[in-house]
Amino acid sequence: MMADRKLRITQVKSAIGRQEVQKLTLEALGIKRLNQTVVHRDRPEIRGMINRVAHLLEVEEVDK
Repeated sequence: MMADRKLRITQVKSAIGRQEVQKLTLEALGIKRLNQTVVHRDRPEIRGMINRVAHLLEVEEVDK
């Protein structure tokens, strides 16, 4: 089931010079600085945010 999975999200590229909406999306994901990693449940809302800033992130699926 999708909800049992988690996503490990790491920012690998800087948000400097990016559009404000992209910076706000990173903030909504809980990412405050470069190379920071956060873990979220695999949900459609999170996937949508990841898609907006995928060029700045590295995403791995983590099973429980």
